Amino acid sequence: MKRIVVLGAGMGGMSAAYELRAALDAEHSVTVVGDGEQFSFTPSNPWVAVGWRKAAQVQIAVRPYLARKNIAFEAAGAASVVPTENALVLGDGRKLAYDYLVITTGPRLAFDEVPGLGPDAHTQSVCTTAHALAAWQAYEEFLKNPGPIVVGAAAGASCFGPAYEFAMIIDADLRKRKLRDRVPMTYVSSEPYIGHMGLGGVGDSKGLLESELRQRHIKWVVNARIQSVSATQMTVHEMNEQGVLAREHVLPFKYAMVLPAFTGVDAVRQAKEMCNPRGFVLIDKHQRNPVYPNVFSAGVCVAIPPVEVTPVPTGAPKTGFMIESMVSAIAHNIKSDIDGQPATAEATWNAICLADMGDTGAAFVALPQIPPRNVTWAKVGKWVHVAKVAFEKYFLAKMKSGNTEPVYEKYVLKALGIERLKAPPS
Repeated sequence: MKRIVVLGAGMGGMSAAYELRAALDAEHSVTVVGDGEQFSFTPSNPWVAVGWRKAAQVQIAVRPYLARKNIAFEAAGAASVVPTENALVLGDGRKLAYDYLVITTGPRLAFDEVPGLGPDAHTQSVCTTAHALAAWQAYEEFLKNPGPIVVGAAAGASCFGPAYEFAMIIDADLRKRKLRDRVPMTYVSSEPYIGHMGLGGVGDSKGLLESELRQRHIKWVVNARIQSVSATQMTVHEMNEQGVLAREHVLPFKYAMVLPAFTGVDAVRQAKEMCNPRGFVLIDKHQRNPVYPNVFSAGVCVAIPPVEVTPVPTGAPKTGFMIESMVSAIAHNIKSDIDGQPATAEATWNAICLADMGDTGAAFVALPQIPPRNVTWAKVGKWVHVAKVAFEKYFLAKMKSGNTEPVYEKYVLKALGIERLKAPPS
């Protein structure tokens, strides 16, 4: 009997647990370790932040649904990973031993890297549902006496989609409220140009997103390094192509939402031999750690180099399609290892993004994520908004049912009219 522990109960962790349970014989145990009892559908957080969703609509209590699939659950979180002992130290001090560990924690949010950044200081966040709820409370107060808004992403950020989404969604919400004319808006980003998204652009994403921002009267500053944030203004250094200061902007605001850079979470990054300098888990092409081959990892917490060097640091995003492919590979490779067979499954590191814009949306497909690509595709239309709403409902249903169908490959790519593409032979 083997003990498989999945650290993290988000999109990657829940999907991994279900796939492992389906792949392995009943004699092997699967345990999920989460930080609290709730699963949150993170892509819906921008809607929560403007009151378009309640928390209860985007969250589920994971314990009963995992139990139906004979998957154990620990809600105490992890204080540390001790790979030399094949154990986790849980948040309440107990030790949990494993034969295989799957790390799907998501990131630590590095608000501390910019003075004044974050929900405990002067800017809002949509990185967690709790942050989105706080952002909604702050937005309700803002609506009583509106003024300038700044939305963006800090140096080192790797997930730009939610920043674009939130800027467009809040624009749409203010127009519905007949308040948009009282709210100057600025998008501030470490990207070298609008539409870069940590991917080096996807198709004509630059022209497409610049056009959307212009139509919505949203100004922008790119190659931007946020230096500091006070209660009323943001100091931003705009860099040139050589990474040298070109201009300083002092942007007043009454409401700001900024995505931070990510690092690995504290419980994982203290095992330094397992991680890169930022605390992300090092993996080979089979999703396993090169130092500890019984440790696998998927999702935002894995170490992936930037697509290209940029004047202000940007990271590569890990989208849902990529995460889905990663966890499928992990389940296959753990089963193979238990059966005494070599690992052969590899993830298809492709990027698909359905970005809601409030009353329309943009879809981006990059197969593979790192250029040159077999498929590069970008479209805008109201259908993307409809598709994202439908996807939210389907994914929450999947988390309740334990369905292991590949959502992106079976439904999203099919809906976009793009054939499934497997990883090329190694």
